[in-house]
Amino acid sequence: MNTASTYFLANIPSPDRGVWQLGPLSLRAYALCIIAGIILAIWWGERRWVHRGGTKGTIVDIAVFAVPFGLVGGRLYHVITDNQLYFGEGKDPIRALYIWEGGLGIWGAIALGAVGAWIACRRKGIPLPAVADAIAPGIVVAQAIGRLGNYFNQELYGGPTDLPWGLEIYERVDPGTGLPDALNGVAVSDVPLAVVHPTFLYELLWNLGVALLVVWADRRFRLGHGRAFALYVAGYTAGRFWIELMRTDQANHILGLRVNVWTSLVVFAGAVAYLVLAKRRGPRERPETLATDPEGSAASGSPDGDANERTADSADAADTTDRIDGDGADGTGNDTDNDGDNRERSGGDTSADLGDPSSSSSR
Repeated sequence: MNTASTYFLANIPSPDRGVWQLGPLSLRAYALCIIAGIILAIWWGERRWVHRGGTKGTIVDIAVFAVPFGLVGGRLYHVITDNQLYFGEGKDPIRALYIWEGGLGIWGAIALGAVGAWIACRRKGIPLPAVADAIAPGIVVAQAIGRLGNYFNQELYGGPTDLPWGLEIYERVDPGTGLPDALNGVAVSDVPLAVVHPTFLYELLWNLGVALLVVWADRRFRLGHGRAFALYVAGYTAGRFWIELMRTDQANHILGLRVNVWTSLVVFAGAVAYLVLAKRRGPRERPETLATDPEGSAASGSPDGDANERTADSADAADTTDRIDGDGADGTGNDTDNDGDNRERSGGDTSADLGDPSSSSSR
């Protein structure tokens, strides 16, 4: 073992590459991490939504709108705030579309993703804040998984450090040309060019902590009306603020601070304000307000819509039976004969039987 290897043994090694070629297909670790994060967020959000009383399949349906909107929003934010990377002398504007190379701003992803979710919620007749509460911990865990993509891309790190968890940065080159290519190339040596703060790892761990905080607070205080989502935003921006101050990658500045530092401050203040003010809206939304609109479900021909129609029919039948029994009793003026007793008992049993499907459906 050479001296360099012995010295850097305690550090975190970077992957030797972030892209694998499978014939004509480029398999990118960053893209795989983003996809894995989206899948987990939808899966966990769906489970939380059903647990809160919502209709199964709702979060998946909303994701059809929210995910594309979020990806576009995340890319737009990145391109706008780091436009010097794509526009200007010697730049290639078409690379602004190369989302697989990295560069998604979470601020834009959440903002435009919320627009997509709002459209879907209006179509289904359910409250957007309740949906946001259900998906909040899944989103922040998805962000943590996405940070692993930065690790494979060997990007978004901090300044030099001699801490034992320092991240080793290797020189990568294009195997075909031998030219430097930090994003798509392969490491030429295991001797690092530098050892830096793994800010991607700091944010990954912070995000997992925020997810635990949201889950705990949601169970302890039964947060509703968007308060769980506001807690996630406040927790995330609090961490992003100090982590952003450590990063050394190129970024635009306002009054000496990186743009994302200011964004973190503003969004944190807004999230805390909402968290406090939304408490006035009372307890968590009632489960019946989270179920998909029966008319909308029936119109779409979904099984839920058919079940709701059958439940409504059963309830109507029970009401009709009650009215017939009541009228018969009033018309005779007494219940002393055996036939009247039989009719009364029969009416009560029929009502009870017809009421059972409705009770089962509400559970």
